[in-house]
Amino acid sequence: MSGRDPHASHRAASPLELFFDLVFVTAFAQASTEFAHMVAEGYYVDGMLAFGFTMFAVIWAWINFTWFASAFDTDDWVYRLVTMVQMIGVLILALGIHPVFTSIHAGEPIDNGVMVVGYVIMRLAMVFQWLRAARGDEVHRSAALTYALAVCIAQVGWVMLVLAKPSLEVWIASVIALYLVETVGPVLAERKTPTPWHPHHIAERYALLTIIALGESITGTYFAIQAVIESQGWSWEAAVVGFSGVALALGLWWAYFMMPSGEILHLQRRKAFPWGYGHMLIFAAITATGAGLHVAAYYIEHVAHIGAVPVVLSVVIPVAIFTLAIYLLYSYLLGRVDRFHYALLAGTAVVLLLAVLLAAAGVSVPVCLLVVMMAPMVSVVGYELLGHEHHEAALAELRRSVPDAHGA
Repeated sequence: MSGRDPHASHRAASPLELFFDLVFVTAFAQASTEFAHMVAEGYYVDGMLAFGFTMFAVIWAWINFTWFASAFDTDDWVYRLVTMVQMIGVLILALGIHPVFTSIHAGEPIDNGVMVVGYVIMRLAMVFQWLRAARGDEVHRSAALTYALAVCIAQVGWVMLVLAKPSLEVWIASVIALYLVETVGPVLAERKTPTPWHPHHIAERYALLTIIALGESITGTYFAIQAVIESQGWSWEAAVVGFSGVALALGLWWAYFMMPSGEILHLQRRKAFPWGYGHMLIFAAITATGAGLHVAAYYIEHVAHIGAVPVVLSVVIPVAIFTLAIYLLYSYLLGRVDRFHYALLAGTAVVLLLAVLLAAAGVSVPVCLLVVMMAPMVSVVGYELLGHEHHEAALAELRRSVPDAHGA
């Protein structure tokens, strides 16, 4: 298992990687559904705490595999079988999401034991992969061993936390400490002998998971349409909800793919960590948007215990977080802040605020969703009319300042 060429042309996601991603559909769906239940019942703080914890666990499991695969994927029979073991671990992780939500809501010691079992399975497989890479690639042996050690230390910490069953306050402090161990470990491993991950391949892998997460917006739209039809029959509101949900997902997708991730990571590999870690917020925001649309479905069915304003906010807030995260990452990649972005952000904020004000004024939730749908379209229209010129000019300047010795 030797490192792959980080400058290989036409490197694309493998069929096994695509298959691996499909397992995460279940985890995203479970976290989204549980979060929607909590919000619809009015348990906002409990829901956000549980959602944040479970989404980090799910996304981090995916990140661990993805960066390793980009650098050392041999696609032999051993690699395939070990990847299958990791997929089993993800399914067990998904099964543990519900107990986390229920225990936090009940005020009991956090029940993340099943999630940790899933992580143990994934982590044992991941450590095996890193040790195999250390044995087969002398150049990157130090990095591979550091990764393996960091994974073991973090996993021991998670197991001890499950066994200790501390109070919520101690649990939160311990989780934050373990998050630091998880995220700092790769940084330390990459300092001396960076692994040969492929920038365009990594950008594609993150884009594919973005599409997986956007599937939750489509699912939330389906539930909302179904709720309208069951309560009112086929009507204009059903059409509005369907159009709004799909158009919102399209807008988020369009806005995401305005980022020139692959090319800039190729030119400046040092930007990989902030870019890669920043995506955790993007993935979570997209999944939360799907949960918000599911909350709208509960409201339309008259089973939610919250008013129209919180319902609309359950979609508005994640869309706002997604938009802000996209612009921050975009500016970080290009190393500059485009003043035109301030106008686009202001326009997006106005649209989202208008949707909330309309809900407060008694306008129906489907109409408010139609307004929310316009939020990402502000960025899309701005980019297509004028922003792409700024985009190309910034890229051209970056290419001149960073000589590209290997070709894009």
